[in-house]
This record gives sequence, structure tokens and C-alpha cells, in this order.
Amino acid sequence: MTELIWQGKYDENGKRTAPLRVSLPFQTVETINESSMERQRMLDLFSAGRDSDWRNRLIWGDKKYVLPSLLDEFAGKVNLIYIDPPFNVGADFSFTATIADHPDTDEDETAEFTKQPSLIEQKAYRDTWGRGLDSYLQWFYETITMLRELLTENGCIYVHLDYHAAHYAKAILDEVFGEASFVNEIIWKRQTAKGDVTQGARHMGRIHESLFLYTKSDNYTWNLLYTPYDQSYTDAFYRHKDPDGRRYRLSDITAPGGGEAAKGNPHYEFLGVTRYWRFSQEKMQELYKQGRIVQTTPGTVPAQKRYLDDMPGVPLQDLWLDIGPVQAQSFERVDYATQKPEALLERIIKTSSNENDLVLDCFCGSGTTAAVAEKLNRRWITCDLGRFSIHTARKRLLGIEGIKPFVVQNLGKYERQAWLETQFTQKEAHQKYREFILDLYHARPLNQHTWLHGVKGGRMVHVGSVDAPVTAGDLANIAAEFKQAVGTGKDAPKSNGVDILGWDFAFELNEVAKQQAAQANLDVRFYRVPRDVMDKRAVEQGDIKFFELAALKVETKTGKKNEVILTLADFVIPPDDVPQDVQKAIKHWSQWVDYWAVDWDYKGDTFHNQWQTYRTRKNPDLQKSATHVYEAAGEYTVVVKVIDILGNDTTKALKVEVK
Repeated sequence: MTELIWQGKYDENGKRTAPLRVSLPFQTVETINESSMERQRMLDLFSAGRDSDWRNRLIWGDKKYVLPSLLDEFAGKVNLIYIDPPFNVGADFSFTATIADHPDTDEDETAEFTKQPSLIEQKAYRDTWGRGLDSYLQWFYETITMLRELLTENGCIYVHLDYHAAHYAKAILDEVFGEASFVNEIIWKRQTAKGDVTQGARHMGRIHESLFLYTKSDNYTWNLLYTPYDQSYTDAFYRHKDPDGRRYRLSDITAPGGGEAAKGNPHYEFLGVTRYWRFSQEKMQELYKQGRIVQTTPGTVPAQKRYLDDMPGVPLQDLWLDIGPVQAQSFERVDYATQKPEALLERIIKTSSNENDLVLDCFCGSGTTAAVAEKLNRRWITCDLGRFSIHTARKRLLGIEGIKPFVVQNLGKYERQAWLETQFTQKEAHQKYREFILDLYHARPLNQHTWLHGVKGGRMVHVGSVDAPVTAGDLANIAAEFKQAVGTGKDAPKSNGVDILGWDFAFELNEVAKQQAAQANLDVRFYRVPRDVMDKRAVEQGDIKFFELAALKVETKTGKKNEVILTLADFVIPPDDVPQDVQKAIKHWSQWVDYWAVDWDYKGDTFHNQWQTYRTRKNPDLQKSATHVYEAAGEYTVVVKVIDILGNDTTKALKVEVK
């Protein structure tokens, strides 16, 4: 077999470079649309050590970690895979976001902006195209290798590409799956004309994309679909009409062939004509009574009426001209540059899977595959590296009537633990880790304290653990040590400021922090450690930025018996990570909020989305209050999650007492 070779395919010893196979546990960070009764049942199953029921999965994370982590549970269990990988440009990670209208003015101040790729997404782009085509081919080979392992024996994969890399990808697919496993190259006409042809482009209009269909074995799932006949075909072949306008064509009912070929077919006289016929005499009489046998003039050979509306259509071909792109006015449009129409995925999923089969898309984008799989009663897993992609998919799925419960997952602390173990020697790992983070934060390390790890610009700095959120208890220890350190020498605090760097933060921390900081006369600021610190190239290029957490204010009041009312009162985003044009366009704090959800009875397990509201293209207004009636009196922990227009989430925990 002809082999495609690229730099990096083989190591210096001539061995094939294998995919990274670091298997990590998934963390469920949010459960959506699950009833309280089902939630308790799942908790009981978990506490008893038994496997829980199936939940569809929306996973935020890098595919190089997500795919090997899925293999532990799903190797040989995925029935259908559809992927629409980036072709060759970082623009695949960009999206158009909307700034809602000011709620207190009559003037329409709605605006749009293009959100550029985050550092994490840029890292993925560097991993994919860092050395040009060689990097892309190695990345594609590793991805396809693991996807094949995930497929069932009767599974299919559709790989969606354009002219940039399709020809190279075909060679790799042949190598990984085998040439005999290739079924079709499907040509999808994605638009009618390409404008750049009239703008001086020296090439024909590029209006199609390719989908390569491969299978794992000969015994693959195949449900033949049909497309409607076009008008020219029906006009040519279904020329006759009944009085009610029903179209039909006349079909020969004599036995095929003739002479020896007619043997075995019945021979009799019908309507004055003796022939070998296709049907028995009884069947012929039945069709005649139904008006489906006609004789145009006496003595001529009768024919059968075949009605157009009885025909299934044209068996599906590999040239798809009948599915257009997502139109600007379409309700399914979510302003992703690479968004694919639901009709395209519906055809793929119906053809190559059955109800309750498992469908995987590891390039989630706007969530089209998951949305269509849900509507067609398939199970699904989808993942993406972009926060906004996950948020867009979540909103889109919630808009489906009768959506089944699903979970949002990531690799969280487990990915960070794996990085820590490979980056630093075990003996001094935690100290070296803190020094590493402090250096990226441009802070000077301190060694004489337990909770105060560094100093920057007169402010003390604390570095949170890789495997646990910063908690109220941590803050209490920081405050106590800060008080003891005052006036103790050259490294004593020079101001009342403390910067706390953390990967995750406990839900209740911001509220408690204000109280504790006020009592201790501390100016506390929280900064999130970006995932980019785990990318060696990002560190070397100085791309690392620490962004301050947003602040959320929620007001609570009790209503009628056992009723609690929550109202968003303020939402402040530090300006560091916000483009100037966005800052200027926002005049009211609520314009930052794209979505918010409530867990009315947080039990310390995971955030359970029991109520939510969000903006859509059809309804851009935001509901700012939520009401809940509890079944019994008592004290409850309520967690509110807000997702802003940039796709970042902020959580806040509240205690409410129901009497």
C-alpha cells in the first residue's frame, strides 16, 4: 500500500510515533435537567458504589486528553462518529457574540463583536499546525487512531473536510481503517455561489466540502434513505394524473424477458389479451378492482398505475445538493462561522445509527451533532476546547423540548495532577510548582511562611493547590498568617493586600471573603490560574495572563409559604480580559449576563441546574429573578451560576432559611 510520510510520523529509531495515552477520570461539574427525585436516586447509587444510569455528556477539554480518557469506558462502544475538524486556520475558534440592549433605555443599543481565540484555543492551534502540514497530519493521525478504537465493530465514521487537507486525510484514513473500509466520498454543496470569483479570484468557486465515510467492518449499520424526485423527473415520468390531481406513471405488467424467460410466470387471458403476466390472476383482479390496472383502448396490453406518492424517492447518492447552509434568519443559527445545518447531521445519523445508539462528536462547535442526536433519540457525547462552544451547546440543548438530563464534564484537577507529576520531581513538586506559578505571575517567592508564598508590588501572594479549590478555610489561614507576618522584617507585608491565585474556588468563597477580609482589614483579590501554564510553548512565549474573578451580587427574599425569590442585582467583570470595544458598548451590568442558572438545594456533590434562563436570538431579553417553592421548611444552600457573553462562568453560594 502507498504510504504518506511526514516529519514526526516515525521517531529516531524508526518506530511509529504513538498517540498520547494519558487516561484521566472525568469530573462532573454540572448536571442539567435532572429532577430532585432522580438526583437523590443517583446519590444513593453513588454512595452504594454502583454504576449510575446513562447521562449524555458535554465535555470541556483538550481532545488529546479527552479521547484516551474516553477509551477506558467506551472502547468498542461508539456506534457513530462525526467529526468536523479545523481545516487550517485559527478562525475556527472565533465566534460572533451579541451585546444585548440596555434594559433601561428605549434606544436600541444592541451590538455584536467577534471573540478571538483564547490562549487555550491558540495552544490547540499551535499543536495542530505548529510545524505546518506535518503537525496537522500527525495530529490527525493520532486523533483518527483513537477514534477507530472507540468504534463498535458495526460502527461508522464520517470525516468532514474541505479542499485544504481532504486529500491528505484520505490517505491517513486508508492507512488507519484500511482501504477496504472506505465506503463513500460524499460531496456536499454547501452554497450556491462563491463571491470571491467575481472579486478577481483566479480559481473556480469553491462551493463544496467532502465527507469521507469509513467503517470498522463489513457488517456496519446501514439504513437506506431516499431523497425526493426533482421536478423535471416527475414531469417526464409521472405525466398522467387522476381527476383528483394524483400523479402516476404506467408500468409494464407482462412477464420480463420473453420465451424461455417467461417460464414460471402465469399465462392467462386478461381484458381480452393473453400473455405471460407478472402477477397471478387473483392479484391482477384485485389490482383491477382498486383501479390500478388500466387499458387505454380495447385490445391493447393493460398497464399498472404507479403513483408518485407511493414511491420512496431516489436512493441516497453521494452528491448532496439539497441541503443548504444555515441561513441568517434561521432559528438554528448561533453565529458560529463553521456551524453545520441540522439537516446534514440528521441524514448522517439516520443513515448510520439506530435509536439508542451512541454518537460521538469531538469537535462540538455549536453543538449541532448533539442537538440532532437528542432529537433522534440517540445517546451522545460531544467535547470541545472552547468555553463558549460548551456554553453555546448547553443553551442550544436546553431549547429542545423534552431534553433528557445531561452532564457537563471536564478533566479538571486530574489533568493538572498529571501535569504536576511530569513537570516536577516528586520530592519537591509542590514547592517547585509554587515557585513556577509565582514566576509566571512576576512575584518574588517567600519561603518562611506556610500560606503566604510570594510578594508582588507590595501585595502578598498565595498560590492555590492544583487538586483542590481555594476555600473559606484557606482564606482564614491566609488572614491569620498575614496578621502574624506584619512587622516581622524585610519580607513583612508592606500593604494590606493579598492576591490569591487558584485553579478553582469554592462556591461560597466570594461572599465569605468579603466578610473575613473586612474583619481582618485585608484587601483580597482572587485570580484564576490559566490552563495555559501547562503549555510549555505558551510559557516560553510569555503568553500567560492571570485574570481577576468576576463579582456577582444576588438578593434574596422570602415570599409566600416556603417561597424564595432570587434577583440578580449586580455583576462586575474586571476589565483586564475584555476588549476595549466591548467595554465601551456595555452601559449596564446586566448586558454582561448571557445565561444564569440555579441549584436550589446544593448538596456539595455537583452543581445541579434546576432552573435557568438565557438569551436567544429570538428572545434576547434576560429574566433577572427566579422563584422556587420548597417542599419543607429548613436551611438550604443555593448556588447561582452566571455565564457571561465571553463564555466564562461565575458561581455564588447563598444560605436561605425557609420557615
